[in-house]
Amino acid sequence: MYKFLKDILKKKEPENVTLTFDAIPAWLDDHEEGLRTKLRQETDTPVRNIRNATARLQHIVNGIAEAEHDPAIHPKLKTIAKNSLPLFVKAMKASLSKDLPEDIEEFYPAVVESVKGCLNSTRGQGRYLQVVFPKEMASVKTGIDIIGHEINALTTSLTDYRKQKTMSGEVRSLYNALLDIRIDAEKAREKDQRITARISDITSRIETLKNGLADLSADAEMDTIAKTRSTLDEMERKREVLTRAYTTLSMTASHVFRKAEKIATKQRHPAETSALLHTIELLSDHVVPDPEELDSALVLASPIAERMIAAEEITLKNKEERGIFSDTAQFRQDIRATCTAVKEQENESRAMQESLSSHPVLVKMSALEREKTQLEYMLEKEKQEQKDLAEWREKIKEKIPTLEKALREKIEGIIGKGVQLLINDQLEV
Repeated sequence: MYKFLKDILKKKEPENVTLTFDAIPAWLDDHEEGLRTKLRQETDTPVRNIRNATARLQHIVNGIAEAEHDPAIHPKLKTIAKNSLPLFVKAMKASLSKDLPEDIEEFYPAVVESVKGCLNSTRGQGRYLQVVFPKEMASVKTGIDIIGHEINALTTSLTDYRKQKTMSGEVRSLYNALLDIRIDAEKAREKDQRITARISDITSRIETLKNGLADLSADAEMDTIAKTRSTLDEMERKREVLTRAYTTLSMTASHVFRKAEKIATKQRHPAETSALLHTIELLSDHVVPDPEELDSALVLASPIAERMIAAEEITLKNKEERGIFSDTAQFRQDIRATCTAVKEQENESRAMQESLSSHPVLVKMSALEREKTQLEYMLEKEKQEQKDLAEWREKIKEKIPTLEKALREKIEGIIGKGVQLLINDQLEV
C-alpha cells in the first residue's frame, strides 16, 4: 500500500516538447501575443487606478486653487500661501495634464514623469502650503502615494514582460541565424552543382581539343611542315653567321670612324663631322642597313679617315683595322656584299615563315591550342572556387551545433521544459 501511494504521489518529470524548425516563428508570434495579453490583463487595473487617482488629484488641486484662506491663519503664513499657491497649482496642473498613452510601454514612462513632477511640486512650493491647506495637501500626498503604489505594480509586470520579450528576441535572432545558414547552404549546394557541371563541360571540351591536336599532329602535312621548319632553322643559322660577320666588320670600322669624327669636330670641319656621324649611325644600328645607303655613306667617310691615318692623326691599333683601311674599296665591297646577303636571307626567312604560319594545319592547331589554354585557365578558376565553397561549408557545419544548442536552451528557458528541435535534417550543409 505504501509503495502504491508513493508511486501515485511521486512527482513526474515534465515531458519534452517537440518543436520543428519551421514552426518556431508561429510559436514565437503566439508566445509574444500571449505575453502582451498577460501584460494587458495584469496592468489593466493599475492603469485604471492611476487614471482615477490622477483625476482625483486634478480635482483636489483645482479645489486648493479656488479655496479661501482661513482667516485665523497668521498673516505671514497667508503671505507665504499667497505667493506659493499659484506656483504650486501651475506646476501640479502641468504634471497632471501630461498625456498618458493607451500603450502600456508608453504609458509607464509618461506616468512616472508625471509623478516625479507632482513630488517635486509638493516638496517645493507645496511644503509652504501644509499649514494653510493641511487636509488638501494630505489628500495630495495620498493621491501621489496611490499612483506610486500602482506604478510599482506596473514595474513588476513590465519588468517580467520585458525579460520574457528579450528572451523571445534572442530565440528569434538564433532562429534567423540558422535560417540564413539554411538559405546560404541551399545556395551553396546549387552553386556547387553549377560549378560541377561547368567543370565537367570544360574537362570534356579540353579532351576533345587534345584529341583534335593529336589528330592534326598525325596529319600527312606535318612532314612537309617539319621539312620547312628544318629549312628555316638552317636559314636562320646562315643568317646568324652572316650577321656576325657583318657585326665584326661594322664594329671595327665604326671604332676608327669615331676617332675621325672627334678629330673633325675638334678641327671644326662640320661637313666631315656630319658625314662621319651618319656613317657611324648606320654601322652601329642594331638593324642591318640598306646596302646602297651604307655604301654611299662609306664613299664619303672613308677618304676622311684615310687622310687622318696618313697624317698620323689616327693610329690603327690592330690588323683588323689595318686590313680595312689599307684597302677601303675592298672593305666597301665586302661589307656591302655581307649586308646584301643578310638582307636577302632575312627576306627569304620571313617569306618562308609567313608561308608556314598560314598553313591550314598550323592555323587550326594554333586555334585549338589557344582555346585549350583558355579553358585550362578557366578550369583552374572553377576548381579553386569549388574548393573555397567546400571550405566555407565546412566552417558553417562547425557553427550549426552551437547555434542549435543555444536555440534549444533559449526555448527551454521560456517553456520551462526540455525541448526536442527537429532541425538537423533541414540544415544539412
